[in-house]
Amino acid sequence: MLLHDKNAVIYGAGGSLGGAVAKALAAAGARVFLTGHKAASVESVASIIRAAGSSAEAAVVDGMDEEAVAAHINHLQERVGKVDISFNAVGVDVIQDLPLIQLAAADFVEPVTRMLHSRFITAKAAAQVMIKQQSGVILSLTATPGGIGYPYTGGFAPACCAIESLSRNLAAELGVYGIRVVNIRSGGSPDSRIFKEAIENYPEIMTNVLQGMNADTMLKRLPLMDHIAQTAVFLSSNMAASITGVTIDVTAGTTAGLNYRAVRNV
Repeated sequence: MLLHDKNAVIYGAGGSLGGAVAKALAAAGARVFLTGHKAASVESVASIIRAAGSSAEAAVVDGMDEEAVAAHINHLQERVGKVDISFNAVGVDVIQDLPLIQLAAADFVEPVTRMLHSRFITAKAAAQVMIKQQSGVILSLTATPGGIGYPYTGGFAPACCAIESLSRNLAAELGVYGIRVVNIRSGGSPDSRIFKEAIENYPEIMTNVLQGMNADTMLKRLPLMDHIAQTAVFLSSNMAASITGVTIDVTAGTTAGLNYRAVRNV
């Protein structure tokens, strides 16, 4: 198994993508420690992982609380000996689908502040543990607006760009300790909870939305959650031992060109 004898802590593990990554890491052999601010959703994911025969523990940890995050990971290090992988999938509310010039300044800035706050404190806590062991992988997650201009995404787009910058700078500073820092840039996954709920509530609208999003990709299909999760498994493994300081794009090519214009002729 790629992640045999690895310990991984996942923040925001009760969400659909955080849960998918937790399940994939566990299936690859990692012992996973799931955290979130809602006990029921985190324990639900942990139960699924344990039922599949893997090791999972759940804890209520607010990914925005610096003291709680530090106390949790320090306790883990003392109890299990090492923390090999840290992954942050903490979600925040973002006002989108409005022109930037119609947003209040607070509504624009808040997701940038909150997303960076969570990523910074979890990465900082992980790094302080990993420096002692001279190894580790810190993973973060952004989305398509981190790589291209994407209208009507409010403060989410600059938040993604800021997280990608944070990931690069952390990698530059932590590499001397044997710590790798990598960001994953995802596209919208139609099997994620937010998309499923939108499809169920607004089927006609979402049919057109998904058609457009698929057309914008080079592969003419959006990445599924498992594609993101398996990328996290690879990046956490020794197969990616020389990958650090970069964002790995898993948007099916959305950020690389005006792909809606390309159609099959044969």
